[in-house]
Amino acid sequence: MDLKDYYTKMWDDSLPKFESNLFTYDALIDLPVDTRRGMILVARPPENVKKSIVAMLQDFQNLEPDQYYYPATDFHLTIFSVITCFEGFTLEATEKERYVDLLKNALKECNSFNIEFTGITASPGCLIIQGFPLDYKLEAIRSKIADQLKQSELQHNPDTRYQIQTAHSTVVRFKNTICQPHLFIDKIKEYRSFNFGSFEVTELELIYNDWYHRNKNTKILGKFNLKGV
Repeated sequence: MDLKDYYTKMWDDSLPKFESNLFTYDALIDLPVDTRRGMILVARPPENVKKSIVAMLQDFQNLEPDQYYYPATDFHLTIFSVITCFEGFTLEATEKERYVDLLKNALKECNSFNIEFTGITASPGCLIIQGFPLDYKLEAIRSKIADQLKQSELQHNPDTRYQIQTAHSTVVRFKNTICQPHLFIDKIKEYRSFNFGSFEVTELELIYNDWYHRNKNTKILGKFNLKGV
């Protein structure tokens, strides 16, 4: 499925639920103890793109202040979910240096790539920035990493919730009752085609993280520079 069509299907599936006030609320987001952890390769948007996202989130927050809005420190797009978050996964249980070496080898000939953040879509429990790769380099990176992991004996369990070609960034999660659903839906529609900006991804981070990618629970295991073109 074309990526734009995929994001559109997400929206088309979620909108009727929203219109029926059937939002999905995250009961775990405020728990003081949440042991779900994972290991993921991510990219970070630049400051100008972050500012555009923050401005949008403030607009939503003025309308529905009791939801979970990602802070700018936590904005990311997942390049490859090496180990999707699950309860009890600990960094000490992994051979982290082997993962870093594997990724160095997989990425050593990979080039930087460009992403465009345009519009938002949704699932029943969150709002998502639509990311569009502007070439096939991201797809090539993911294929190389997947091949390397398959050939290794290292533990890996990629995230299967979204198609591998997506380049989205989750920025809002619903945790409390949406008080003004119709106004909230109208606000989402305002940003359905909003252009947050394009950027070149030149560096990737392998991180140990919680489910929400909170900065305080994130440890950077390795950084990888991509070749310029």
